[in-house]
Amino acid sequence: MIQPKILKGFRDSVPSQEIIRKQVMARLEHVFTLHGFVPIDTPVLEYTEVLLGKGGGETDKQIFHFADNGGRDVALRFDLTVPFARFMAAHLQEVSIPFKRFHIAKVWRGENPQRGRYREFFQCDFDIVGVDSASADLEILSMMEASLKSLGLDRFSIRVAHRGLFNAFLGHIGQQQHSVEILRTVDKLRKIGSDEVFSLLRETTGSEHAAASILEYIQADTSKGAAHTLDLLSALAGDESEHTSRMREIFGYLEKLGIASRFTIDPSITRGLDYYTGIVYETFLDDLPQIGSICSGGRYNDLASLYTKEHLPGVGSSIGLDRLLAALEELGNPLFTDASGSDVIIFNQDVASQDRYHLLANRLRGEGIRCDVYLTQKKLPAQFKYAELNGIPFGIIMSEEDLQAGTCTLRRLATREDIGNLTFESLLSHLKRNKTDC
Repeated sequence: MIQPKILKGFRDSVPSQEIIRKQVMARLEHVFTLHGFVPIDTPVLEYTEVLLGKGGGETDKQIFHFADNGGRDVALRFDLTVPFARFMAAHLQEVSIPFKRFHIAKVWRGENPQRGRYREFFQCDFDIVGVDSASADLEILSMMEASLKSLGLDRFSIRVAHRGLFNAFLGHIGQQQHSVEILRTVDKLRKIGSDEVFSLLRETTGSEHAAASILEYIQADTSKGAAHTLDLLSALAGDESEHTSRMREIFGYLEKLGIASRFTIDPSITRGLDYYTGIVYETFLDDLPQIGSICSGGRYNDLASLYTKEHLPGVGSSIGLDRLLAALEELGNPLFTDASGSDVIIFNQDVASQDRYHLLANRLRGEGIRCDVYLTQKKLPAQFKYAELNGIPFGIIMSEEDLQAGTCTLRRLATREDIGNLTFESLLSHLKRNKTDC
């Protein structure tokens, strides 16, 4: 026999997990569509040349690529942003500009698995392409805030920085030529600490003074608010610039929307991927900071130019669904209290009455009630066990008298409490009330 083993970093998803995942995805999709975003999809396999060199050296090492049956060099997508840039170049004449899309799908990276992070995982991306404005940046930020609130999360913070401003600072201190290595080093600050970052920066720049200046910038005092922080960063970068002006405009909008308290300027946020050019951001849960960012992204104005001569500036964000689900479970989020596959099950007490069971089930389904029917005749304890394993809260019992009278008994399975002599209308009322209460 073949051993039913699974590759490291990959996993199966059992019904109780998949139901929760689908609930989260449905809530996120609802938020996206409320903002006028539309869904797309792209192939899981791309030509390797489409993907390599777009995210950076570390990302290239993590790409799963191989020769297919036709001898073509192909790769599994490592994120949803690079395939989206290729998509825009291919379908530019078929979509309106600016184009607002969302995409929830699997991606693959050959990295070390850890809590909430696997080699095969879901991303939930939402982007605006074709416009470079503070309004577009704001829309993505406000959607991030609305998306997390829709999942019952309240204690989270979104940390914002600007790659253009950081690059201006590096140019001011004469280190622009090392920007890629410096960005990747700074991105490791939370993992390895400031001492190790300083050591790596000194090695990269060849200067203790430059390394100290970079640490001063990324650890600047942000406690006095966005305006003061931007004043400080502008001074370190040499002068006020279009980048600080953009950030001031965005934070002004956030204030007017009443959500600015969710956002903090954090100059240590750089994002490890090479294609970001403007605002960047990461999101942390106040009660689980150790789990890392659950929603991140930024502005990428030049990525699509790799595939088309048309200038297509973009900005977007990505929710790491698996990491988010791990966090929601650890926090005891209410979404994890209902992983049932059905609202009610009709127990099978008489094979001759199967048609009556299915008729009732279809009537309930027509009213929006998820209804299961036990498909074979077994003793009731076995049927109760089936309902318990599937998290079904209610069962319908139909005795011979019920069948003759057109009534039934509704049992709350957790307490074995029975409500008898229910007509269809009263049964439906009880079940709908229970769904509302939940």
